[in-house]
Amino acid sequence: MANRNKAEEELRKLSMEMQYLEQTADALQQRISMVNAAVTELTYANMTLDGIEKEKENSELLVPIGGSAYVKVKLADSNKVIVGMGAGVSIEKTLLEAKTTLKERLDELEKTMNAAQQQFTQVADRINSGRSRLETLLAAREGKP
Repeated sequence: MANRNKAEEELRKLSMEMQYLEQTADALQQRISMVNAAVTELTYANMTLDGIEKEKENSELLVPIGGSAYVKVKLADSNKVIVGMGAGVSIEKTLLEAKTTLKERLDELEKTMNAAQQQFTQVADRINSGRSRLETLLAAREGKP
């Protein structure tokens, strides 16, 4: 009887841990998705800066404004870029400085992505081992009267 209570207690604890781990895995997946979106955005920004670098002053450009709509503009100065620094603050930088800033941000995001993916792998491994243990406990419970 004591073994049965002990098994029931372990089953309850394991079940709660599995729920926690699954919530953690979901949160990590959301974080990975957000970081992926930021990486994509910075990659496009970097590609745009590469394109601007090749343009001459007063070149006509199409600037996306959303919803597959564009505005024609003339490039006033191909060496000056406004870069958001966070908290609603933006500053003017040279094209090279802007590219360096974006590269640093990309590097940081890649580190964040790698860490989140490692955490997700660890959580997924714990979920898999927990499920195996749960199945074992449930099978033992079913086998006993």
